[in-house]
Amino acid sequence: MNDIKLDDNKHDAQKNPSPQILWFVLGISAIFAASLTLRFWGLGRFNALVFDEVYYAKFANDYLTGTKFFNAHPPLSQYIIAVGIWLGSKIAIGQDTINELTGSIRTTFSYRWLNALTGSFIPLVVSAIAYQLYPRWTYALIAGLFAAVDGLFLVESRYALNNVYLVILGLLGQLFLLFALQNQDKKRTLQLAISGIFFGASAAIKWNGLWFLLGAYFVWIIAWLVEPKTKKDEKPLSVLTNLRQINLWQFLGNFALTPVITYSLLWIPHLIMNPEINFLQYQWEILSFHERIGSSVDVHPYCSPWYSWLIMWRPVAYFYDIGKSLADPVPQIPPLAPGEGAIIYAVHAMGNPFLWWLSTAAILLLIVYFLKLVWQQVSSSGKSWSRGEWLAVYVVANWAANLLPWVRVSRCIFLYHYMGAAVFSGLGLALLVDRWLASRSSNQKVAGIMVLILVVGAFIFWMPIYLGLPLSPESYQFRMWFRNWI
Repeated sequence: MNDIKLDDNKHDAQKNPSPQILWFVLGISAIFAASLTLRFWGLGRFNALVFDEVYYAKFANDYLTGTKFFNAHPPLSQYIIAVGIWLGSKIAIGQDTINELTGSIRTTFSYRWLNALTGSFIPLVVSAIAYQLYPRWTYALIAGLFAAVDGLFLVESRYALNNVYLVILGLLGQLFLLFALQNQDKKRTLQLAISGIFFGASAAIKWNGLWFLLGAYFVWIIAWLVEPKTKKDEKPLSVLTNLRQINLWQFLGNFALTPVITYSLLWIPHLIMNPEINFLQYQWEILSFHERIGSSVDVHPYCSPWYSWLIMWRPVAYFYDIGKSLADPVPQIPPLAPGEGAIIYAVHAMGNPFLWWLSTAAILLLIVYFLKLVWQQVSSSGKSWSRGEWLAVYVVANWAANLLPWVRVSRCIFLYHYMGAAVFSGLGLALLVDRWLASRSSNQKVAGIMVLILVVGAFIFWMPIYLGLPLSPESYQFRMWFRNWI
């Protein structure tokens, strides 16, 4: 565990910051440009409704046409997709693929482009969070890189689905909380309110957006329980220790009342269009709907228990089609019979395997380290944790907050429900890699470089599965390493 705990005065302050900043700006700009390119390339290739686009794209179109409907999730993501459709219909882009599958004549680009744009910003937000927690440009860059090369985030960004909105809004809530902790008075008050608004908006995508808010609660409670109170003029070792400056009423006002108000207000357009039941009745209907869903593979072939997400045991097939040649349209209408096609087009909602496996190993190490810190705090007179130690606590607390609530969920759940937790396990792996690269040990430097090569190489290797590129049956099977992946 000594690889995790390094002296902050050796590793926090980077010498000659100007070159570091320059390399960071160049690196994060390249990451953002690559994210945009991969998300927008061939965005309308599959002229169909892919996976849950059969719900979200249709519901978004229903808002534009004034059609009444029931949705088993809160409405915010459908509002956003509807705005994308409306704006997309005003521009002459992606006009080569048009269908009526949403209930109106729409281009596939129109109901996907805003997801692609939103998903491209997730690595930037992750990088910003990393820097606020641990002001090292290398750490922020590695964290942003890991967020950019996760295949599940790429797939979710390329279709009219809702998970990228849930994640980015939850992360923005976390980011503005960190901003607030570095300020005082009116600026802190405003940023805390904005944080609460983002947490409420994340819950208005799906209820599990609340897990990001739960993570804020976990870290705030830990700060009050274990961190000795600093003197008035004493500089805190970590920005997270300033959580002790937020009393119970301030915290509940910004992180209970504000999210509830935000969540409630965001329902108004939907309730105006669907006035048959009121706000509280609608919440009960949503809860009842999810309680009626079973949990076996009979409900859905890609159901997976929460603990299997840690090793990415059961990805979800979003699209699969076969063609006789590259000249054939996709999807095939009518579909070819099995065995007739020489080309496979497959999109699997799967993470970057090496990133997920290594991130799981990293988070398990950090859990052990967190427990060690708590034990030391309980068994001794107590001391302030260093910035690096607080980072480990923050990562573990938010990872647990985004995963543990799923333990008690009885309905069918899927790999993409791990996306929130995956952000924080990625932050944990980035911490280890950054420290290995900064180490004087050549073995640790080599280990850090090897992790980067494995993660980026895996992303490139599985990219045809993320983008639905044409593959021969042999090439497809070569990438499906386990039977459960198919």
